[in-house]
Amino acid sequence: MAASKLDRTPSIRERVEDTLHAHRNELVALLSKYVSKGKGILQPHRILDTLDEVQVSGGSAFAEGPFLDVLRSSQEAIVLPPFVAIAVRPRPGVWEYVRVNVHELNVEQLSVSEYLRFKEELVDGQHKDPYVLELDFEPFTALIPRPSRSSSIGNGVQFLNRHLSSILFRNRDCLEPLLDFLREHRHKGHVMMLNDRVQSVGRLQSVLTKAEEHLSKLPSETPYSQFSNQFQEWGLEKGWGDTTEHVLEMIHLLLDILQAPDPSTLETFLGRIPMIFNVVIVSPHGYFGQANVLGMPDTGGQIVYILDQVRALEDEMVLRLKKQGLDVTPKIIMLLD
Repeated sequence: MAASKLDRTPSIRERVEDTLHAHRNELVALLSKYVSKGKGILQPHRILDTLDEVQVSGGSAFAEGPFLDVLRSSQEAIVLPPFVAIAVRPRPGVWEYVRVNVHELNVEQLSVSEYLRFKEELVDGQHKDPYVLELDFEPFTALIPRPSRSSSIGNGVQFLNRHLSSILFRNRDCLEPLLDFLREHRHKGHVMMLNDRVQSVGRLQSVLTKAEEHLSKLPSETPYSQFSNQFQEWGLEKGWGDTTEHVLEMIHLLLDILQAPDPSTLETFLGRIPMIFNVVIVSPHGYFGQANVLGMPDTGGQIVYILDQVRALEDEMVLRLKKQGLDVTPKIIMLLD
């Protein structure tokens, strides 16, 4: 009996090549239509609209099939005659890039860097500089889970918190990294959250319970400064809150996490830990800060918008840091092109 063979999903390049073999004339007509528009970037709706035009005039070879799936998953097409490069996102977190020479009808798979370099040629022409700035937003480690459902897109924090809380729930030893994070958390050399007197998760639970009992006897608006010395002796540093009420909320959250982790509690607790003190705002468009641009469109509007956003962001950061019990002035830097 022959062993069953697992079907392998063909790559985007293979799908395009298969379509070239099966529907050569139709595909050439479609790609030629893209090239006839001149160099530029085609958005998804333009890609599909052009397909509809070709189908109306020359039949419906692409009515169904793998190449239609490729076009439906396309996020953009770069046209630089005689080449057409397509960025395809077949599923969340997965991208493939192909380039077709319309004259020679050869198909090649591109890496991310190759695709971006080709895209830059729209503006710079042939660019031979080997030292090009690249910003890689991929996870730093392969251990970070990847969302596989579209519903997780835009909800990355919730996705990671669900994953992390499930690990903490299954394995109590995984609480040690959380303890290490709280002990090593610093700002400009100043220790925050926990000091070296808390050496274990068990000790942390004991200290938090003791602090909870102590704070329950104080008025809710008691400032942190009135019990900071006692907290420091137990191993608790600044960052828990500015009043008894806010500190108790943080302590209750962490005690709940240590007892039975859940995504909502974990998200709330991590969101209240003081971690953001400096922000860089990049505005890579417009005429802000450039010479000889007075009277250019949107110049004034962009200046007002950016400065208003910076002011609002600074006010929010100051308020949050104050509620976290810190006397820290945030720093915001604007990089404008």
